[in-house]
Amino acid sequence: MRLASQPTQGGSLEYLFSEAPAPGSVKEIVPGVLWLRMPLPFALDHINLWALADGDGWTLVDCGLATDTTRELWSQILTGPLHGRAVKRLIVTHCHPDHIGLAAWLCEKFQLQPWMTKSEYLHAHAVYHRIAGTDHATLRGWFERHGLDGSLLDALAAREDHYRRGVPALPGTFRRIRHGEQLPVGDRAWRVIVGHGHSPEHAALYCEKLGVLIAGDMLLPRISTNVSVWPTEPDGDPVGEFLASLALFDELPADTWVLPSHGVPFSGVAPRIAELRRHHHERLDRLVEVCGRPCTAAELLPELFNRKLDDYHLIFAMGETVAHLNYLMHRGALERVSAAGGVHQFVRRTKGVIEGRSA
Repeated sequence: MRLASQPTQGGSLEYLFSEAPAPGSVKEIVPGVLWLRMPLPFALDHINLWALADGDGWTLVDCGLATDTTRELWSQILTGPLHGRAVKRLIVTHCHPDHIGLAAWLCEKFQLQPWMTKSEYLHAHAVYHRIAGTDHATLRGWFERHGLDGSLLDALAAREDHYRRGVPALPGTFRRIRHGEQLPVGDRAWRVIVGHGHSPEHAALYCEKLGVLIAGDMLLPRISTNVSVWPTEPDGDPVGEFLASLALFDELPADTWVLPSHGVPFSGVAPRIAELRRHHHERLDRLVEVCGRPCTAAELLPELFNRKLDDYHLIFAMGETVAHLNYLMHRGALERVSAAGGVHQFVRRTKGVIEGRSA
């Protein structure tokens, strides 16, 4: 495989580029695989998107948040680096706004339907239409039961239309993709690898011929992907699902180049997976240690997040804290008990054992 750049070492990982493509431009990873970057109005200020040469056209992977800036940058790219070939297909890795936000716009523009997993498509519609416990009142009540109160609860009000602001419309139909399916793109095949924990049915794409993995949010080089419990499945175990999903990437060759949704392309699948496992188990160990007395998730936030959380990050921090507590509860290390007002507290079991430690 001919790389478009010389790798540089960074700790346990190798990085293919030191700089991202400029707004409105692309960088070639390997022949026929282009890297685009779109801005995000958050602390995590960008998302990586990908264009794959597909015969006489292009297959796009993810599309960015629905903002005027992103639309303008897409217009520059479509009339610039991608000019001369039509967009034939849009693959969406998962339903989060930065990945699916402009799907309806692109699909209408090119008369497409998105290729994505069924759970991600349906979950996007559930959140967009505020059904299945995704409404603001349900979210507020759920966080209140986990110990959040006062002004922190009021901060949730600002997020009531967060999803629709980033995803103003959704495609009315889709083409389902499944785990293990081989998607032909030009003269190459990309295998769908479905992971769980970050989102319901996240699709990564692996091309054996190129030795390239489009990882979405499952494998990021510098930060750990958010793994949260939400009120639609209050007893869910996304940490367990995420750790189990990492095993799907263990089988990839050591020299695989990983194209993440955030950060820069890197090599070092095995050491990165080891780092992510260690990160989560360190958090789990810390929670077992401090839950010698009953604690709410809100009280435990400082144990997992040693920085001041703004309103935006507070929501994800709460979801992630509950996710780690649920993992320990399901494996018998912690017990969930009810305090006054039905508030949930977690306390260490006297002889609790964390099972499945190798997950």
